[in-house]
Amino acid sequence: MTRPSECPSVRRLAAGIAAACLLCTPAAAQDWARKMFEEKDHDFGVVARGSDTVYRFPVKNLYKEDVVLGGVRSSCGCTTPSLENTELKSFEVGYVVAKFNTRTFTGVHSATLTVDIVKPYSAQVQLRVHGNIRGDVVFEPGGVDFGQIDQGSPSEKTVTVSYAGHSGWSIQDVRSTNDHLEAELVERSRNGGRVIYDLVVRLRDTAPAGVMRTPLVLVTSDAANPRIPLDVVAEVRPELTVSPDTLVFGDVEPGQTVTKRLLVRGKRPFTITGVRCEKPGFEFDAPETADTKQLVTVKFTAEGDARRIKAPITVTTDLGETFTAECTAYAAVAPTERTAAR
Repeated sequence: MTRPSECPSVRRLAAGIAAACLLCTPAAAQDWARKMFEEKDHDFGVVARGSDTVYRFPVKNLYKEDVVLGGVRSSCGCTTPSLENTELKSFEVGYVVAKFNTRTFTGVHSATLTVDIVKPYSAQVQLRVHGNIRGDVVFEPGGVDFGQIDQGSPSEKTVTVSYAGHSGWSIQDVRSTNDHLEAELVERSRNGGRVIYDLVVRLRDTAPAGVMRTPLVLVTSDAANPRIPLDVVAEVRPELTVSPDTLVFGDVEPGQTVTKRLLVRGKRPFTITGVRCEKPGFEFDAPETADTKQLVTVKFTAEGDARRIKAPITVTTDLGETFTAECTAYAAVAPTERTAAR
């Protein structure tokens, strides 16, 4: 692969929507790299000392060529950066992870993160983070980490919130936009300007499968900085799994039918109550008896004009509305001889 100073002036985007002209200059080399980052600045806001304060900048490969992230460095010790998924194929997403070092720093801090890209071209992209670490409020532990839990299993964690400052300070409310979390606040002690709370956070058994990253917001009586975030993380392991998670039918001529099969597994016996897909041309056949393994037949019949199809498929069961299995089918209606001759 040639370097930017020697490269042809035209390269094709993987999306196939348009051809991008990359002029062989250092500025152009940086431009193609910056387009992969939708976000380049993040404000952590006002956070507590000792809190687990992390932000993940997404990096999406928009091009045909593989993209390789070589490394990332920070201009300030207040932020420790790292990379998730350094080798990105077309449309794959990686992350630049910025961890605010709230245990060793207090006050207002900012950092510039420089991301080195080594393939397909050499380039650098700079990201910025900033925030205010207040020293009068301390979390222990620094966040709520439920770890790995089975879907349908409730869980509970406790965080100690300590405050040292003026008398009368209090936590007035705990808010969340996530319906699967609930919080209980207990004032453990109050002595002059020192207050200690126990914050009990519960993950309900209704939490869907997948990785949960969401903040709780503590609303305090502090008029200057009333809101303090507390990160909550959980990995809910699914009750049901489906294999394969991607069905590829390939090119199918109009009127032709192609058949594939899905294997749905459960940790306990279940019955499939339905299979949904909003795209036309798909038919499904599933057993009616209960078992821990169910084989679903998926038929795709090509109809209409030539086109590519991406079809999410959802399998529902008698275990409840939150216990579903999902996969994605990909197919292409092949052009007819008449269409191809146009």
